[in-house]
Amino acid sequence: MSKGASTRSEGREGGPRDDAGPADAGAGHGRPGGDVPATGEPRMGRGRFALALGFCLVGIAILFALGSWQLERLHWKEALIAEIDSRIHAEPVDLATLEARFAAGEPIDYTPVTVTGRFLNDHERYFLSTFEGQAGWNVYAPLRLAGGDVVFVNRGFVPYDMRDPDRRRAGQPEGEVTLIGLARAAPTEKPGYFTPENEPAKDTFFWQDLPAMAEGVPLGQGARLVPFLVAAGPGRAEGGWPVGGTTVVSLPNNHLQYVVTWYGICLVLVVMTAMMIVRRYRGRA
Repeated sequence: MSKGASTRSEGREGGPRDDAGPADAGAGHGRPGGDVPATGEPRMGRGRFALALGFCLVGIAILFALGSWQLERLHWKEALIAEIDSRIHAEPVDLATLEARFAAGEPIDYTPVTVTGRFLNDHERYFLSTFEGQAGWNVYAPLRLAGGDVVFVNRGFVPYDMRDPDRRRAGQPEGEVTLIGLARAAPTEKPGYFTPENEPAKDTFFWQDLPAMAEGVPLGQGARLVPFLVAAGPGRAEGGWPVGGTTVVSLPNNHLQYVVTWYGICLVLVVMTAMMIVRRYRGRA
């Protein structure tokens, strides 16, 4: 009897108890000093926390800088649009005034200018273009001024099948003409890698290379090529072609949405970083 009692006593006190596991398992896990905080989520080590915080702060700085840069670009673009708008609606100037501004390094794009001369219709140059959904050409013709100088004028659009001047003779003025157009600075290099090469031998162009356009144009002794272009104003020539006024002034301004995007992402990252810091130090309380 004594032996049996001793055996039962060992079963209750000396051996391992199955119901002790859950109580012991909680030790060190539900308290701040354990591996898992009271929330039940694993705690981030000090090194990992510092690294994550560093990445977040760098990201915030980069995003804020991008937003600020786009804000500067927004102000610049708005000022540029306002400047061009005021320039377009200004009174036309004569060519000499415009040349003086150009020589002084002032911007001349979209400045109304009055020019008078005779078109050299046998030296037209053609640029692939579209107008009101129709494909064709913009016709650039040299205009000989009274003093002998030559300026290229974008007379406007003709369809593919009207490129041949013989098909639109009514629109080829022989005498002196006066027109008002918008000045355009000529590019000094090909606009982009994917822009095709000009074909001066075929009078076909893809960008306004003035020296190449002037090849074969009789300038005369002492005459020179005006270093910018003139785009004719709206209106149809006699016979219907070319159609002037094809220069569209459109400056895209998407900087505001970029500002909102970068600052918005920055704000989200700031909130996430703050939450990470709060959770870190709450777990220590």
